[in-house]
Amino acid sequence: MDSLDLSYLVAVSLAGAAARACARGLPAGWRMRLEAEAPDLPANRWIWLHAVSVGELLLAEGLVRRLRDAGHTLHLSTGTPAGLALLAQRLPAWDGDTGRVRGGAFPLDDPAGLEPFLRRAPGAFLALETELWPGLLAALEARGIPRLIVNGRLTEKSLERGGPWLRRAASRLSLVAARDEASAEAFRHLGAPVVALGGNLKADLPPPRPLHEGWAALREAWAGYPVVVAGNTVEGEEASILEAWAQARGRFPGLRLILAPRQPRRFEAAAAVLAARGTPFRRASAWSPAGPSDASWASTEVLLLDTLGDLPAVYAEGTVALVAGGWAAPGGHNPLEPVRAGIPTLLGPGFANFEDLVPSLREAGLLQVVEAPDLASALQGALAAAPLRSTGEAPLPEGLRGTLDRTLTLLEPYLAALVGTRPVPIPRMGP
Repeated sequence: MDSLDLSYLVAVSLAGAAARACARGLPAGWRMRLEAEAPDLPANRWIWLHAVSVGELLLAEGLVRRLRDAGHTLHLSTGTPAGLALLAQRLPAWDGDTGRVRGGAFPLDDPAGLEPFLRRAPGAFLALETELWPGLLAALEARGIPRLIVNGRLTEKSLERGGPWLRRAASRLSLVAARDEASAEAFRHLGAPVVALGGNLKADLPPPRPLHEGWAALREAWAGYPVVVAGNTVEGEEASILEAWAQARGRFPGLRLILAPRQPRRFEAAAAVLAARGTPFRRASAWSPAGPSDASWASTEVLLLDTLGDLPAVYAEGTVALVAGGWAAPGGHNPLEPVRAGIPTLLGPGFANFEDLVPSLREAGLLQVVEAPDLASALQGALAAAPLRSTGEAPLPEGLRGTLDRTLTLLEPYLAALVGTRPVPIPRMGP
């Protein structure tokens, strides 16, 4: 162990000891990581798949299903309370009664936190996007366990912030399957020894799970009205979206709105914006899936989607989608969900996190980039040209297809070598 590894070990050990000493007063995210429980699985015969929060967990679904069907056993970990809540919801379906998929919280990256997970160590560690934990990667390297990143994403800002600990962590990766060429080059610059282009897994997600049966009542009540689905709104966007919606109602009487804030912590803030405008609304979280048909939906004009994981399926309930995040922030959010649902899609100019997707989707006429001052007029134009509901899933441009197969092909040599396992070949979806 050199001085760089030693300095990290000392720092995280002190931080971990301090956290355990005052655990009751810590935020929920810290407490869940302190309480993380390792899976009771045979050493070297399971894959540890880490997805930091809700978005990454949803992104992992295709990987989970394909690896499970190939005979692998997986333990999914996540690092946020929202991610843990979604994991609890989705694990039964992801396991599919096989007994091979389980999950829980990601531990602290210190010796005390990692020890239970390494006592019966995994056969491979697989993380989504940019999860570089120096302590864990060092421990896995010492044991000869493959350390893999898929959908690897590294921005210029992240690269600039990457200090010596991050560079050392990157140097210990066995493989990075980068989501785009810019990220691939950034990982190489950071020091990752093996980097390949896998593509963006968002382009190859399985169809979203169906909405609960209670949606039938809303569907019936809103059948004759156009619906705007505004997804992934961030601070400062609800007010401008509500204003654009209100202006559009002058031209499209009865226009409905489904408003979906980006994170659970923003649900109450969005509700407050609606209340301050005097806009009546209902909450999806207060909606009984098994409830009878509710005639009051006919007079409901706004639904606040304050539930986890439903937005991808909800886009198909709309006439036009507004993918938020790019009107008040530079990064933007995933436009593929409404595009795949086959509805006209508008997003803001701040789509830096999706520069690998937006140009080809825009060129194919599947979405429109709209400046904030033009949102109201662009929304009305889209509503005027669109059918009330989607006529079916839209095919994506050729260059965005096959990402999951490419990623699994890159992973297969590392996963086939799991000690004591005889996994069947990972099935391919394409010809």
